[in-house]
Amino acid sequence: MPEAASAPAAAAVIGDSEFDRDTAVSRREPGVHTVDLSAGWTIFNAVNGGYLLAVLGRALADTLPHPDPFTLTAHYLTASRPGPAVIRTQTVRTGRTLSTGQASLLQYDDEGNEVERIRVLASYGDLSALPDDVRTTATPPAIPPLEQCFGPEDGPAPLDSGSQIADRLMIKLDPATLGWALGAPSGKGEMRAWFGLADGRDADPLSLLLAVDALPPTAFEIGLKGWVPTVELTVHVRHRPAPGPLRVSITTRNLAGGFLEEDAEVWDCDDRLVAQSRQLARVRLG
Repeated sequence: MPEAASAPAAAAVIGDSEFDRDTAVSRREPGVHTVDLSAGWTIFNAVNGGYLLAVLGRALADTLPHPDPFTLTAHYLTASRPGPAVIRTQTVRTGRTLSTGQASLLQYDDEGNEVERIRVLASYGDLSALPDDVRTTATPPAIPPLEQCFGPEDGPAPLDSGSQIADRLMIKLDPATLGWALGAPSGKGEMRAWFGLADGRDADPLSLLLAVDALPPTAFEIGLKGWVPTVELTVHVRHRPAPGPLRVSITTRNLAGGFLEEDAEVWDCDDRLVAQSRQLARVRLG
């Protein structure tokens, strides 16, 4: 088992934490939920895509007969703002082991027009019912012990002060992927870190949707700066995570035409691959 920091003495618990409160949705009528998107999960006033996916994931969990997200594909259509939003869900199909649904999050623009921000297609199942048979060539990322990694409080701050979300996360970056914060990016599209929620709440399938999109962009270590907005994000949840901090590894192999991919793996303290994702993101060159 990898070395990890012990949980805070009064850690928040699943169901009673800031993450749970800020992703809570209210069912207004069948297929319609309301939510107040918190400003605490923003990066330069844009709401983080992983947080948004967790919000829609919670609405789909309230809609579909199965409890756990297995796969979600999200298209980010316009930038979401903190504040009220409406989520419309629809059941596409229900089966014995999987159910499929879709969800859209909508807000109003300054002229009062309804604007769709994000659309998701997802399949849900029961992670606790999956067989234990695992056959894989995947291995956990090689990250130094948590106390040898660096977060915003360690300075120089690896996360910009414009990121309100940083106050809600425990991120300790592998020094080998921290060159960009020191003005010397490696040129490799890699980012690795220990990850958790700042209040000590353990991970669950919904918070894994946040984990895959919470690290600094790999574009920083390639030598680029600025916002890297997500165009499309697909997440596969593979296992219910064990208590304790997660290890997240993200790689980019190809930047072309102003777009790059980010492939993420999330591993728990039992060395299990608990989530994978791929996203397409846009970068501003020059």
